[in-house]
Amino acid sequence: MLKNYFKIAWRNLMKNKVFSFINIFGLSAGLACCMLILLYLRNELSYDKHHVNIEQLYQVGTTYIRDGKEDRRSTNPAPMALAMKQDFPEVKETVRLIRLFAEDKTLFQYTVPGLGLTSFYETKGFLADPSFFRMFTYNFIEGDPSSALDNPNSIVISKEIAERIFGDQPALNKVIHLSSTTNGDYDYKITGVFKPSSNPSHIDGRFFICMNGGEVERYIKGHTNMAKNNMFLTYLMLKPGADPNRLEGKFPDFVNKYMGKDLKAAGFYKKLFLLPVKRIHLHADMPVDVTPVGSMTYLYILLSIAVFTLLIACINFMNLSTARSSRRSVEVGIRKVLGAERKALIGQFLGESLLLSLISFVFAIIIMQLLLPAFEKASGKTFALHASSYLVMFGLFLGLSIITGLLAGSYPAFYLSSFKPVLVLKGMLANSFAAVSLRKGLVIFQFVISVILIISSVVITEQMHFLRSADLGFAKDQQMVIPLQSDVSKSLYAALKNEIRQNKQVLSVGAALFYPGISNPSDETLHRQEQNMDEGVNAKTNWVDESLLQTLQIQPIAGRLFSPEFPGDTASNVILNEEAVNKMGFSSPEAAIGQNAVLEFQGQSYSNKIVGVVKDFHFQDLHVPITGYAFYLNNKINYNYIIAHITGDAGELIRSVEKSWHKLNPNEPFMFSFLDEDFQKNYIAEDRLSAIVGYFTIVAILISCLGLFGLATFSTEQRLKEIGVRKVLGASVTNVVTLLSKDFLKLVLIAVVIASPVAWWVMNKWLQAFAYRIHIDWRVFVITTLTALTIAFVTIGLQVIKAAVANPVKSLRVD
Repeated sequence: MLKNYFKIAWRNLMKNKVFSFINIFGLSAGLACCMLILLYLRNELSYDKHHVNIEQLYQVGTTYIRDGKEDRRSTNPAPMALAMKQDFPEVKETVRLIRLFAEDKTLFQYTVPGLGLTSFYETKGFLADPSFFRMFTYNFIEGDPSSALDNPNSIVISKEIAERIFGDQPALNKVIHLSSTTNGDYDYKITGVFKPSSNPSHIDGRFFICMNGGEVERYIKGHTNMAKNNMFLTYLMLKPGADPNRLEGKFPDFVNKYMGKDLKAAGFYKKLFLLPVKRIHLHADMPVDVTPVGSMTYLYILLSIAVFTLLIACINFMNLSTARSSRRSVEVGIRKVLGAERKALIGQFLGESLLLSLISFVFAIIIMQLLLPAFEKASGKTFALHASSYLVMFGLFLGLSIITGLLAGSYPAFYLSSFKPVLVLKGMLANSFAAVSLRKGLVIFQFVISVILIISSVVITEQMHFLRSADLGFAKDQQMVIPLQSDVSKSLYAALKNEIRQNKQVLSVGAALFYPGISNPSDETLHRQEQNMDEGVNAKTNWVDESLLQTLQIQPIAGRLFSPEFPGDTASNVILNEEAVNKMGFSSPEAAIGQNAVLEFQGQSYSNKIVGVVKDFHFQDLHVPITGYAFYLNNKINYNYIIAHITGDAGELIRSVEKSWHKLNPNEPFMFSFLDEDFQKNYIAEDRLSAIVGYFTIVAILISCLGLFGLATFSTEQRLKEIGVRKVLGASVTNVVTLLSKDFLKLVLIAVVIASPVAWWVMNKWLQAFAYRIHIDWRVFVITTLTALTIAFVTIGLQVIKAAVANPVKSLRVD
């Protein structure tokens, strides 16, 4: 019996090749999309699950409260970790962590005997306390994790870095030299090599340096105030059975004990909170933690796309099956007359559906494998599946395809098996109103999903275009950035600047500790001479040379910029932006010139003369509003970056600058970037979302169009005689095309009306994440409506026009 069912199912598939192709291709595409997105979701949900102590690990976060506004961050002052371990018996161990934040490019150097100096840049480096590897689980292939960071100037590196330096030779106990603007130039002893976990972590480090030894240790010893200097990530490992909620309840007293007086003087307050490490990636509720965090909103969006794409494919199957029901009605009637029970017929039709879904599953696996590299590139992730996890995922996908087959075939099975044999064999069966209405409803539902995706894709694209083209308040294009990582490269600043400036393609050259778009951890509270500290403004600070502001074309609106024309300028002069001047209470930018901006630090007051006010500019990305900013002249000539404003062919200039670099600094590799590209890296998550939504929008539209094409084909076949009669009575081709098209286009138009407010609400919520954003105007919906109608008409047009131009004599001869 089962064999017979499959034989009949196979014959039906071969007999109706067009409909079979539409169903198989649609289900395959839907399943492949679902598989890819499930791989992505699995990766996002597996963050930090590999740590042995994960249930006891918590991050301490801080909510800053100022002027009634709350700002949630992950950083804390350096002394806080030790104080918590001493004050709270629930805490078993603590660790501080800080990223090499100033540039995220660290120079590695090692002299290979007989081969000379190996020199290269590495990223994703961290400074950590000795307890780090006792709290977090890393797979060491060399060294002992429990003691790897116990000694000052020790370093643990990844297997990839070890192989890059030493090949297949052991790396343990070798000494390498690192140059970092965060921690200085030092030799480090390799005390461990780890193999990265297959599970992702919010701490995506490639190397870890002991916090003891180096510039950061000196900074920690000189900054003991717990109200300020909030640059360190603090983690706690609680004792088994400790209640994190009870511990959180003790934090207000802890804040008052160690920070209360200083916070009151500074004019703001802190609330501490605990965040389980296993929830950091998706539930941190902060734009950035150790690394950029994930978003549950994005996961819901992608999961919705996966579900709806699969639903569209299922709807195609259901629509085409019910539409073709009249062709199989005689088969159902004969089977019932010969004694077939309804449950047997249901089994037959569900079997056909399962066969089709299993065939689709095979093709879906192939499609998924073909698209996986492109999806990895678009999502920025690598989906490495081991044998065991691959089998689990394979079983999950197989189960998904079976459920899909049952879902897609459920309505056709119950609908076809319900036919009464007497009516069927008398030829009295016609498509019922309920079946026709259901098909129309499902077509509308398909295009509601497609239209929502189209609108979302358009809005995301426009927002991304806005982010790229918005006036940032400085010249971001054609700005070449050259990092100065080591003490040697910093000492060559003047010579290198002079070499670059002599090139005719260079318009201007400047230098700074930080530049717009990258992390700037330096800030301070400034206030007017007659004000108290709590009335001041928190401003980001930067130390620049006399030509940096001109190079970036940051515009003065009062006073002047630093310039070689004013050799008397010192580090006690400051240039503020408009926002800082306004928040400090000056009546106008002109009124601020010549006044003092006072900084209070460790009981001392420092007065800085305001010599200029510049127009507000975006030193951070457009997720956040502009805040206060202060520029100081760096008299120490100790810069992290040289920035050159160039024109003409960049390739020729790069070769020239590289030649100058190697002439002055032959032992370090030349590295550069462009400021506009660096700034856009802040929108990587949005770029990836835009790409993924765009790709899956195309897939959803394609599947919807396949179903519409199938229904149009069936509809025109059913109405061939009607078309012939109309043409004989004088109907033109245009009349016939309009007649056959309007029913489908009407459904698409209804879908647009339903989808538009839903898409507007969803996209408006998404846009709230940006401080600066576009407004969704009526043109988006006009474009979407025209696009949807055009797609629908092109889809059905071939079949409609073919039927409209056919010879009516032939259609009227059809029996």
